[in-house]
Amino acid sequence: MSNITFSYSVIFGCLLTLSQWIWADRLFQPAIEQAAPERSLLLAISRAGDRLVAAGEQGVIIYSDDEALTWQQARVPSSTLLTAVHFFGKQTGWAVGHDGVVLHTQDGGQSWVMQLDGAKVNQLRVDAVTAELQYQRSLETVDPDRLENLGYQLDDAKAALDGAPSTPLLDLFFVDAQTGYAVGAYGLFLVTHDGGQHWRYKGQILPNPDSLHLNRIIKTKQGRLLILGEAGLLMQSEDKGENWQAIDLPYQGSFFSTVEADDGLYLMGLRGTVLKRSVDNEGVAVWDYVDSGLTATINDSVIIGHHAYLVGQGGALLKKQGDSFEPFLQRGLRSYSAVESVGHYLVVVGEGGVSRIDVSGGAGK
Repeated sequence: MSNITFSYSVIFGCLLTLSQWIWADRLFQPAIEQAAPERSLLLAISRAGDRLVAAGEQGVIIYSDDEALTWQQARVPSSTLLTAVHFFGKQTGWAVGHDGVVLHTQDGGQSWVMQLDGAKVNQLRVDAVTAELQYQRSLETVDPDRLENLGYQLDDAKAALDGAPSTPLLDLFFVDAQTGYAVGAYGLFLVTHDGGQHWRYKGQILPNPDSLHLNRIIKTKQGRLLILGEAGLLMQSEDKGENWQAIDLPYQGSFFSTVEADDGLYLMGLRGTVLKRSVDNEGVAVWDYVDSGLTATINDSVIIGHHAYLVGQGGALLKKQGDSFEPFLQRGLRSYSAVESVGHYLVVVGEGGVSRIDVSGGAGK
């Protein structure tokens, strides 16, 4: 029996070592040059001045300087799936993705370097939760529920150190060239104040005791930061991310995008759900359902002129008309992940790569 136990231990250890080698290989293996990278699965797109930059599977990042007509592939040091890309200005940008990877560019997206990987994220998480637990224990009035939750978080964080790199990062946003935020699965929340040279884990400060997935972070026109998550989670900060408050919503599904139209702020998510924020006579925020006519998930949105356009699963494409959203140019069943605009075109990325859609009435390309 002892020999069998020993054999199982050896096999398990070998499998664990092999899996860690595969993850490490993916994290630090440069993205392979593609024959037609603009046809790859792409999950994110952003502006870098007049340039468009998109990112997706196997570390592919592409950029276009002619309004999305032609694309070039960037030099990327990792082949992990990339989920979001964001620029502050024309040259400085960041991308995030699976295995906790954070990439940085200073040449408008042509070449990238790694700022952070999932192994380091796991260590940041352990350090931050440990410090918070020690602080909470030092208080004169101890919250036992808070201590218990932090204990669970610390157990999870320590377990992650012995396994794979960190769970995926799903979105990021920089308020200036130095201060940025990244969010991800299982409550991941990272903050930098020096352009990404150093990151701090701050998930332990969020009103998210169940470690729900954090799908999107944005800044509103009023300067608030919003984090959208699963199970109806919406959090806001009015002090640049130092403190966060949870907002009660009438929907308990996941949210993936927001858009600020002329008549207010909209949240979009699973099963075509759209909520609109308004203010009642007493100045209290009220969230109401808006019929989108969809059952497909809405992934992203953009404003062109005075119109909001929403894109999502199964080729979903909606245009805001007055107080409602209407289907716009049915274009097949391939899902759209993200959208930007150039002139009177939507530039959409997703399962089929890049698409240009003429919103002035043309058929697009």
